[in-house]
Amino acid sequence: MPTTLPVAMSTPPKKKTTHTHTKDRASSCGFAGFLGTPALRRSPLKHRAPSSTVVGRSPGAGAESAFAAVMHWSHITHLFENDRHFSHLSTLEREMAFRTEMGLYYSYFKTIVEAPSFLTGVWMIMNDRLTEYPLVINTLKRFNLYPEVILASWYRIYTKIMDLIGIQTKICWTVTRGEGLSPIESCEGLGDPACFYVAVIFILNGLMMALFFIYGTYLSGSRLGGLVTVLCFFFNHGECTRVMWTPPLRESFSYPFLVLQMLLVTHILRATKLYRGSLVALCISNVFFILPWQFAQFVLLTQIASLFAVYVVGYIDIYKLRKIIYTHMISLALCFVLMFGNSMLLTSYYASSLLVIWAVLAMKPHLLKINISDLGLWVIQGCFWLFGTVILKSLTSKIFGIADDAHIGNLLTSKFLSYKDFDTLLYTCAAEFDFMEKETPLRYTKTLLLPVVLVVFIAIVRKIISDMWGALFKQQTHIRKHQLDHGELVYHALQLIAYAALGILIMRLKLFLTPHMCVMASLICSRQLFGWLFCKVHPGAVVFAVLAAMSIQGSANLQTQWNIVGEFSNLPQEELIEWIKYSTKPDAVFAGAMPTMASVKLSALRPVVNHPHYEDAGLRARTKIVYSMYSRKAAEEVKQQLIKLQVNYYILEESWCVRRSKPGCSMPEIWDVEDPANAGKTPLCNLLVKESKPHFTTVFRNSVYKVLEVIKE
Repeated sequence: MPTTLPVAMSTPPKKKTTHTHTKDRASSCGFAGFLGTPALRRSPLKHRAPSSTVVGRSPGAGAESAFAAVMHWSHITHLFENDRHFSHLSTLEREMAFRTEMGLYYSYFKTIVEAPSFLTGVWMIMNDRLTEYPLVINTLKRFNLYPEVILASWYRIYTKIMDLIGIQTKICWTVTRGEGLSPIESCEGLGDPACFYVAVIFILNGLMMALFFIYGTYLSGSRLGGLVTVLCFFFNHGECTRVMWTPPLRESFSYPFLVLQMLLVTHILRATKLYRGSLVALCISNVFFILPWQFAQFVLLTQIASLFAVYVVGYIDIYKLRKIIYTHMISLALCFVLMFGNSMLLTSYYASSLLVIWAVLAMKPHLLKINISDLGLWVIQGCFWLFGTVILKSLTSKIFGIADDAHIGNLLTSKFLSYKDFDTLLYTCAAEFDFMEKETPLRYTKTLLLPVVLVVFIAIVRKIISDMWGALFKQQTHIRKHQLDHGELVYHALQLIAYAALGILIMRLKLFLTPHMCVMASLICSRQLFGWLFCKVHPGAVVFAVLAAMSIQGSANLQTQWNIVGEFSNLPQEELIEWIKYSTKPDAVFAGAMPTMASVKLSALRPVVNHPHYEDAGLRARTKIVYSMYSRKAAEEVKQQLIKLQVNYYILEESWCVRRSKPGCSMPEIWDVEDPANAGKTPLCNLLVKESKPHFTTVFRNSVYKVLEVIKE
């Protein structure tokens, strides 16, 4: 599950803005698609659009995909610079701009870059004592840090080569900030670690747009489809990605490989012959998708479920699905080894689902001996998968004693029932983990993305209904043959449903839904679906008419993004970090709000006891103790718990006492659910803001932060 829990309750960075905007972080005409006559449907292969040749043999397609990549790289780079004025920030300001878990991830890149050698840096993050003091943890195992390791190695290689040949890699100058603030040194160029880190992320996400063009072209069988996908992505850019606002998040590294992975799955489903190279490529893309992001397993669970459904109703054969399942198993095993035995991978719903589907496929010969209708067989296999996955997941979690992902089940339960606990409320009180905003479908409609996707989806559903009618009632063998030819379209429809469910339940996950809708929109160019229309109207006329209508709101959306102009500034936190660096011992231990702790670890290099990565049961227990400062418990009780964690200083933020994103979501109200015995008492944070003694001593204070030294007996 995504990990930035306290965003809605964290202290926002202050920005000097000049404009304020809200960021929302080739077949025969006779083949009438899937709705043609039975006579035409008997030989679909000769009418299939030669999609692979559209991309593979056309130099124009390669140039267009490269152009799309450059345009997206330029777009997100421009937005990021406009929003932060990143090129003119000091090193400290750049680090503070990486808030919450972004700062935590970047801190490990910084550790490897600044270490005496690369191997020493890797050893340091594998034996880390700063992140969850006094514990020594392997952060490479816990935090999906392979992107930072790879980027740090590239940075060290790049700087050494440039130094060797005498090429300057960065330019530094003094920036006057005004308003009585001291001047700062700002360095620009790939020789600056932060600039290098961000630049690589933006290049990767620029290349992702080339993949989207190829994806749309291949799926639709027309380069116009690739154009539709890319333009839909740009017109709905704020709903598709947030890499331009939050570069270090795991999705920035991982999602481009999901696009590649889904393109490969599409190719495998469409291909009449399965080649080993395709499966190897799928395995590699799986690994590159899973390694950077702990949430990848849930996305792949929806994919496996969709593919299993496609198989159950007869659109792909057992041989092909078995090969795909084996490939996923190998990918999972490789990731388990590379993550040093991360138990969450083996006890995930994804792993359980793979094993259950493998068992169902093995049982298929026995199931066929049962005298039962096709519909009954579908139900049996579906129920076996659903209940088998849940039961196996529960058993493996109990056997291995893993509770790290228990909060995910609680979060989903809270979406349908009135269940509440401390961890769940930290999620649901943050806007990005709430239900999808009501305005989101309206924004999809204004750009015509939703209407176009609905038209495509209805066309696919009509095809499925037609096929199912023949399979269940007419028992026509040629219909069953036809089903094997277009499983990739049925898969995309089912994947759309899965992504829609995720996006509706958790608003942040619309970042999967919207890009997939852009890919689905490419199918308005598909002769398989709309050949009957393209016999009467030129496909180019239809597509460009749709794109022209989309561009009305789409261009307005782009202009809104381009108008965001600001300059990052967070003076209270800058004062705090400077005070910590020069007024406390290097081994002084800090506790406080998760976003602030990430900055303390990154910039002040001090040990912290909690941080924003919320995927570990032990860390959640620690955070609960730390956040008891915002409860109604007695000061003595809270102090004793902090002493057990060996905390020297607590960073208190008064705003956390009073901020309330919605009813029931202030920290004291969250604690009332967890600790009803103390409900009605004055929150401890309110008392400590006025007077910290006798249990704490105030050693630093500004407009946002108050540092309390824990008085130890």
